[in-house]
Amino acid sequence: MNESVQPPILRRVEDKLSDERITEAVLLDVLDLALEHFGCVVGTIHRLNRANGLLEIAAQRGIPDAIMGRVRIIPIGKGMAGLAAERREPVQVCNLQTDESGVAKPGAKLTEMEGSIAAPVLVGDSLRGTIGVAKPQAYEFTKDEQALLLEIGSMIGRRLDE
Repeated sequence: MNESVQPPILRRVEDKLSDERITEAVLLDVLDLALEHFGCVVGTIHRLNRANGLLEIAAQRGIPDAIMGRVRIIPIGKGMAGLAAERREPVQVCNLQTDESGVAKPGAKLTEMEGSIAAPVLVGDSLRGTIGVAKPQAYEFTKDEQALLLEIGSMIGRRLDE
């Protein structure tokens, strides 16, 4: 990603995160911006609970009720979000419906999404959570898109612990 010119999405995220308190509504607004930018319809932001080491849902769009119980709390290393948190790098699946890599959990197919990516929310080397987005068609996110999602995550992370 060319750092000399800040993409409009980052300015819009920065504006949303400038609120005094980071509430679920603010996180939903940021998630909506990411979904719109990446052409996705399903997304999550998980916050790391430092007391128990689990990822806990902080905001979501489009997660079916049938799997909400499975995505509400995620152990590090499990599923796409858990792997992104563990590896400290984006994890993606081009098509959740046909993936046999084991990266995505079987319940992920219930989202009816195909192209999916989860990225760690990092501040420096410190894990604060994850952000993930998915679209209903097969898709492989580019390196620039991955870097942009990481930057959005970092912007969120800087505000999560305030």
